[in-house]
Amino acid sequence: MRRAMRLAELGRDREDEVPVGAVIVRDGARIAEGWNRNITCHDPSAHAEIVAMRRAGRKLGNHRLVGCTLYVTLEPCAMCAMAMVHARLARVVYAASDPKTGAAGSVFDLLESPRHNHRIAVTRGVLADEAGNLLRTYFRAKRCRTE
Repeated sequence: MRRAMRLAELGRDREDEVPVGAVIVRDGARIAEGWNRNITCHDPSAHAEIVAMRRAGRKLGNHRLVGCTLYVTLEPCAMCAMAMVHARLARVVYAASDPKTGAAGSVFDLLESPRHNHRIAVTRGVLADEAGNLLRTYFRAKRCRTE
């Protein structure tokens, strides 16, 4: 999760993106990572998790990410959660909850839903305070610039 936090900061500092970072690990090795790029790439699907999953798929030569764990600094949204289900991730670990659009237990519970043919183990709240502070600070600064 510490690496995901650093990636969130890189996205904020290099591209003025909402600071969310993601890392994918399999068998203890980091295989892919990313940060939010939706503003930079003009792509509403370029969330940190999607960026990391695309890179992992290319690296593994497979759209299935079986046996992989995804670490992300913010609870996944519905779009990212369903991509994770389709990718067959084994586990998702997230930092800060998202009480407005979270899809891993806060608003929706898409990752562990028995309605899907694949369920993903979820670990919540790892470095939650640190990730939450990073996001709050970013949005406060944005509001100050527009007032």
